Amino acid sequence: MRQKRHNKSELKIFRKDLRTTLTPAEAFLWKYIKKRQFEGRKFRKQHSIDNYIVDFYCAEEKLIIELDGEVHMNTVSEEYDKKRDLYLHQLGYKVLRFENKMVFDNLAFVLEDIKIHFKNK
Repeated sequence: MRQKRHNKSELKIFRKDLRTTLTPAEAFLWKYIKKRQFEGRKFRKQHSIDNYIVDFYCAEEKLIIELDGEVHMNTVSEEYDKKRDLYLHQLGYKVLRFENKMVFDNLAFVLEDIKIHFKNK
């Protein structure tokens, strides 16, 4: 029997909590990518893959978007993020990371960078 990778039930309460308490940067980006309004792609927010909860996920593109704030700007978090990204990459996912400030200061760049990573243009 194949193990379920996506949205495991034991993480449901954590995903739900994260969805209702988006960071300002996550809420801002979500306004532009929700409901297939960005290039017709369906994104999910706070989606889990195995034991990791990712900020945004597009199944059609196997694309993950992570927004990093101050909490990610230290050696321990950076090491954890590298390990996590490597694991997800080994499963076939592409992980894009943007600093929160970038989302607010240069949204057009962020959206263009996401778009160029679509396989199915």
